[in-house]
Order: sequence, then C-alpha cells, then structure tokens
Amino acid sequence: MARRSGRRPGNPDTREAILAAAREVFAERGFDGASIRAIAASAGVDPALVHHYFGTKDQLFVATINIPFDPQEILPQIAAGGMDGVGERLVRTFLRIWDSPAGTAGAALFRSAVNNEWTAKLFREFLVTQVLRRATGLLEIDPAEAPLRSSLVASQMAGLVMVRYILRIEPLASASPDVVVAAVGPTVQRYLSGDLSRLTEPAGAPDRPVEPAERLPGTPEQLKGR
Repeated sequence: MARRSGRRPGNPDTREAILAAAREVFAERGFDGASIRAIAASAGVDPALVHHYFGTKDQLFVATINIPFDPQEILPQIAAGGMDGVGERLVRTFLRIWDSPAGTAGAALFRSAVNNEWTAKLFREFLVTQVLRRATGLLEIDPAEAPLRSSLVASQMAGLVMVRYILRIEPLASASPDVVVAAVGPTVQRYLSGDLSRLTEPAGAPDRPVEPAERLPGTPEQLKGR
C-alpha cells in the first residue's frame, strides 16, 4: 500500500484510515511484529492520534477484525475459578456470546476467515495472541504444553462454530446451552488439564520410511505382471 504523505487531522475519515492501515500491517507483520508507530506511518497520522482513537495496540487489533467481544474482559472471568471446571466455564461463556446478537458478527467473521486468506491471517493472529496466549497465561499452563493444549481447544471450538452456527446441523444446532456444555465441556477440560504424554512425539524419533515391499508385496518383476 502506498504510504500517505503528511498528517491527517482528527476527522471521521481518520479512524477508518487507521483501521485500514492497521489491518494491512497486522496481516503482514503479525501482532507481535506490528507497532503503533508503523501503523501510524502507514495511515499518515501521528502515533498519538492512534492512541486517541483506539487506546492500546491490543484494543486496536480487536477493532480491526470487529470481534464481538473483548478477550481482556471475558478471559479473566473464565479463569477466575482456576483449572477446576474451566472447560465448562469456557464453553458456557462461548455459547452465551455466540447465541447473542453479537454472534451474527462472529459468524460473518468466521465465514470470511474460511474463504479469505487475508482475513484468516488476522483471525489466526487474534486467536493466538489475544485469546489462546492470554488464556494459557491466566491458567498458568506449562509453556511447553501451551501451544498443543491451546490448539486442541481451538479445534474443538472452531468445530462447534461450524456445526452449530454455520452448517446448523441438528440436533446440535438447536440444543440448549446446558446440553452443549455437558457434552463439550469435559473434552475442553481434558485438553487443558489432561495427560498429553500420548500426544507428543518422542524427542529425536525420526519417521520410519515406508519400504516399497510394505506398500505392495512382490519383486519389481512380479509387480509388472499385476
């Protein structure tokens, strides 16, 4: 995107210009690699104006993808009770958001992420940096296990979104929150606190190559006649 020269005054167009620049910078550099200064330069505004409109970099990032909730408000509530019962609390909170009018925006974002790589990059960065990283930190999960545990939880919740809210497959689409929590909560709990020893590859264990004889018995001469 061409850099804009000069500085924009504080007008209604400035906010949208900052958001457009932020989306591009976050998509190109990721959340950790982006900076308020770089976003301001791309938008042609002073960094102080970015803070004026959006506050912190985290708040700006949430605004760029129009997510219907703020993880900084929701996640502490889920983690407040500690690890015990966190799977149930997470699923119940998730359903409360997605079953509300805000869920419409969430479903639109999910569809866009599935069909558009640019949106997928932003959505992926949001999940990793704003949701999964924060959640594992609040729950004090072993940093060595956090990536696997958080990605397993993400797979479960993404599947729930797809089946319940996008494809609307019955009876899950119409099931009450209590039923869904009872069904999905224990799985999420296991992903967060269960034993992962069977899910990790032994260190230094190379993949065993598949020999031709394992694919189809017989010598090359015998195989020619088959």
